[in-house]
Amino acid sequence: MNPVRPDSSKMELLWNGIKLGLVLSVLTGPIVFALLQTSIEQGFRAGVMVAMGIWVSDLIFVAITYFGVAYVAELAKWDGLEFWLGIAGGIILLVVGASMLLLKPPPVEHFEQKKAVRFSSRLSLWTKGFLINTINPFTFFFWLGVSGMLFTTQALQPEQAQLFYGGLFGTIIFTDCTKVGLAKFIRRWLKPKNILFIRKIAGVTLLVFGVFLFFRALNS
Repeated sequence: MNPVRPDSSKMELLWNGIKLGLVLSVLTGPIVFALLQTSIEQGFRAGVMVAMGIWVSDLIFVAITYFGVAYVAELAKWDGLEFWLGIAGGIILLVVGASMLLLKPPPVEHFEQKKAVRFSSRLSLWTKGFLINTINPFTFFFWLGVSGMLFTTQALQPEQAQLFYGGLFGTIIFTDCTKVGLAKFIRRWLKPKNILFIRKIAGVTLLVFGVFLFFRALNS
């Protein structure tokens, strides 16, 4: 991505935000597996609810770093920050991953239907996306890095930064909805045993990410 400059045109600022959003969309993390697993099992609307939790979490991080980048930068220097973020994130991922593996899944009849039916509450789906994204240390340091680039290194004005963020967030929302739509599309070719297998894969993946965060925190 080209560096963002204070004299960048509106279209260039918007395009730089879009490019960063595209890069972010292809990165594989725990939230991607949770998003796809929910969409395949419970349909498009359920997947969007998880995605909305992610978006709200990102917006909160943007607001915090946007209005207080100097204070947040000082917080980032605290030696214990990465440790406690890793511990909290590891716990959440282990709990969610273990629940996918240990809790009794919906009846097989549920997955035999051609059209997915939501069986989790909207609040629980939203919370799932919000928590997994919020306690991920990568999320915090990513948005801190973006804000630092815009306001310290590049010295952009607020109205210029808004264009950049608009392109970035618009791309994130579009690509997340695309992933959810593709998961729904794929579901029609999956047998119940395939869907349950994907559930196990997602659970194991979240457990692996949780253990990774624990070890990274303990060795930081």
